[in-house]
Amino acid sequence: MTLDHGSLGPEDVRTVMRAGVSKQAIQDAMEVAFLFNIYDRLADAMGWDVPALASGYYQSAARRLLKHGYV
Repeated sequence: MTLDHGSLGPEDVRTVMRAGVSKQAIQDAMEVAFLFNIYDRLADAMGWDVPALASGYYQSAARRLLKHGYV
């Protein structure tokens, strides 16, 4: 979707639906991908720092989310 969105079409959606994925799940996945694309471009443009995996940030963030949720 990011590199060649013009090549995606109705047949791609039909293929995914034949595999058992609902229209709502496809829409949700497309919206998440769209937002991730925007966030990624913003991060690149603004030079946002992304913590290294070895830093332990993601593990502690995951524990915090599991304990408290997104609220």
